[in-house]
Amino acid sequence: MTNSSQLAQTKERGILIVLSGPSGVGKGTVCTALRGRASDLIYSVSATTRKPREGEREGVNYFYRTKEEFLSMIEKGELLEWAEYVGNYYGTPKDFVEKTIEEGKDIILEIDVQGALKVKEKFPEGVFLFLLPPSLDELESRIVGRGTETEDVIAGRMMAARDELELVKHYDYAIVNDRVDLACDRIQSILTAEHCKRERFMPAIQKWLEEVH
Repeated sequence: MTNSSQLAQTKERGILIVLSGPSGVGKGTVCTALRGRASDLIYSVSATTRKPREGEREGVNYFYRTKEEFLSMIEKGELLEWAEYVGNYYGTPKDFVEKTIEEGKDIILEIDVQGALKVKEKFPEGVFLFLLPPSLDELESRIVGRGTETEDVIAGRMMAARDELELVKHYDYAIVNDRVDLACDRIQSILTAEHCKRERFMPAIQKWLEEVH
């Protein structure tokens, strides 16, 4: 194998990007815009016990599983994280993430802060991004602007946001979502830098050094 092909092989492994932040910060909007820019960026598909809705497809919207199948996945350690919501289970299949990365594709997981920390326990080599609002006042304005929340719910979301901000220390990068296009620029710059990290090239470089001797 030539030096150039060794280096290419080293660079082929993909990266797991975990994007999270407080409710209302714009995670979904940024994630959608980012995928529109980078067609080769894979969106992490969750497993769920919820029944498929009209137009949804297996492996595209979700991996649909029975409750028994889902509980078996939990028991076997096949999920990076999971949670129960309104009587249904949701989780991130570890196999799908690992297979995508081994294929040399980057995969993005949009998830809440608590879920992200669970993923980090099982997949610490991921790149963890915390999306920040320009200010807490702006965050509150965005939540109010939805027009779907009561005053009590808004107050609860703001209290939760303050608690979540304390967890930013567990993340690799903090990105301010002042404008969606700029937030996407920053994320793409981070991905470029991550792909250039020294450790990604060390196997090939070590082999070069061994060949010299």
